[in-house]
Order: sequence, then C-alpha cells, then structure tokens
Amino acid sequence: MERWEWSKAALVALAVLSVMRVGLVRGHSEGDALYTLRRSLFDPDNVLQSWDPNLVNPCTWFHITCNQDGRVTRVDLGSSNLSGHLVPELGKLEHLQYLELYKNKIQGTIPVELGNLKNLISLDLYNNNISGVIPPALGKLKSLVFLQNADLPAWPEGLNPYMFDVYYEKPNIGRGKGCRSFIRLNDNQLTGPIPRELVGISTLKVVDVSNNNLCGTIPTTGPFEHIQLNNFENNPRLEGPELQGLATYDTNCS
Repeated sequence: MERWEWSKAALVALAVLSVMRVGLVRGHSEGDALYTLRRSLFDPDNVLQSWDPNLVNPCTWFHITCNQDGRVTRVDLGSSNLSGHLVPELGKLEHLQYLELYKNKIQGTIPVELGNLKNLISLDLYNNNISGVIPPALGKLKSLVFLQNADLPAWPEGLNPYMFDVYYEKPNIGRGKGCRSFIRLNDNQLTGPIPRELVGISTLKVVDVSNNNLCGTIPTTGPFEHIQLNNFENNPRLEGPELQGLATYDTNCS
C-alpha cells in the first residue's frame, strides 16, 4: 500500500512538473522572440534596457503588454530612435494584437512570418526605411480593419493623433465591427505590387499605401471599391485602377 501511495505521489509530481515546464517553454518562446528582435536593433537611447533574457516572463519588460494569461499582446516602440531590421521570430507572438514600430529608422524587409499573427489588429511601421515588397501573407490578417499608410493632417504639438487607437483597447467582441485597426506602411521604400490577397480581408475599411515605390495597378474589388485614389498617391510606378477584363494586371511590375 505504501509503495502504491508513493508511486501515485510521484505521478502527481511529474504531472505538475510537466505543466510547469509547458508554461516555462511558452514564456521562453515569446521572450526569446522579443529578445531576438532586441538583438537585431540598435538602441542608442537604451529604450530596450529592461528586456532581460534571464527573465522568463517578458510581461515585466517596458513597452510590452500582456493579457491575463501572460501572453504578449502589445509591443509599443514607436518614436524610439531604433534602427536595424525586423526578425521572422515576431511571427511566434501568436496572441499579439498591436505591433507599433512607427517613426524609427528600421531597414530591411517586412518578414513574411507576420502573416501568422492571426490576432493582429494594428501593424504600424510607417516612417521607417523599410524596403522590399508588401508580403502577400498579410492577407491572412483577417482581424485588420484599416490598412493605412498615408500622412495624416498635422496635429497640435505634443498630441499623438494615433494614441486613441493605439492605447485604448475596446473589448475583443465582434472584432472588425466596432474595433478600429490599422496597418501603416507610409513613407518607406516598399516596391512591388499591392498584394491581391488583401482583397480577401472583408473587414478592411481604409487602405492607404502612399509615399512608397509600388507598381502595377490598384485593386478595385472587395474593400478596395470604396477607397479614394489619393490614398495611393506618390507611388510613381502605379498605373492606376485595374479595369476588370480590359487590362493586364501588374505588367513589368517587380
């Protein structure tokens, strides 16, 4: 009997350790992804000083927000004087809703892996030096409502026009109906066509891809039906709206 009780206790202990190990691995996975981003960035102002890889839980780091389950939901690093490049590991932050890296000096391309962020509401990469194409994989981000890349009107000094959307999170109910969401890629060096995969985001309300070097034609179906043409301006190689059945799509566009 005593041997059976000991074996039972051992099994319970192993089960508890297994659960704890899963939690630690999960925490390391998100922390490792974020620390990989830190290592890829030059941070002259030490904004990322609290991103300590020895801490299992990245929820204690500055500029990181987590939900009640301890999963990373926000990365807020706008206007932080960062340079360097983005990393594919960001695609591992499966609960991420806000990725805010606007107004920095980030170079390189947009990782295709960002298309894995199925819960992403806001992707703000505007006013950087990002090049390459807009990944078609972003068409998988069905939680997005706004794809905005244009300059907004001037606001009074000291007032961030985006703070009301970036820092106020509405309840995650009926996403796409009451929640404003954004992708901003304006004032970069993006090339290539506007991915037709974006047409499949039925909740997309605003698209603005101005001030890049995109080419090809402008989609006219799905959410693009109601987008103003000035939201595509300052892309010298864009040929204008595509004419269904009458124009070849993206001729000599790369």
